[in-house]
Amino acid sequence: MNVMVKFNSVEEVGLVKSAEGMVATVLVEKKNACEGCTSRMCKPADHSMEIEALNPLNARAGQKVRVEIRAYSYMRGSLIVYGIPVLSLIAGAVIGREVFSGLLKNLDSDSVSAIFGFGAFVISLLLIKVWSAKTAEKKVGTQPTIREIIE
Repeated sequence: MNVMVKFNSVEEVGLVKSAEGMVATVLVEKKNACEGCTSRMCKPADHSMEIEALNPLNARAGQKVRVEIRAYSYMRGSLIVYGIPVLSLIAGAVIGREVFSGLLKNLDSDSVSAIFGFGAFVISLLLIKVWSAKTAEKKVGTQPTIREIIE
């Protein structure tokens, strides 16, 4: 599987599974970074992912294509999926220890810190999932696009 990184985009090579109108479903090799992703741009399968991409070249099922994903979208998604939960975990732990350990005197301050840290972590994951579902339809400018038919 070829992956090319340009200044402003990431390109993946994949096989068109199906095409309907201006949207095609493309199978590309699954990466390790795909495990925790909630961007909903693709649907992970066993060893490949299905990416729904704009199809301005009218690629047909069975054709090998190059799909472009804008780097801004890629980096923004990574920051949201990994950065926000980690910051929430840390903030929740600090707030739990500094603010709520005094209010919950019958519990150990480390336990209160852990409870609030993990609670904030879980809440951030749920909020990201809800936000991602609400904005999935509005991602036309950031949606992957077929840029070349290879075979």
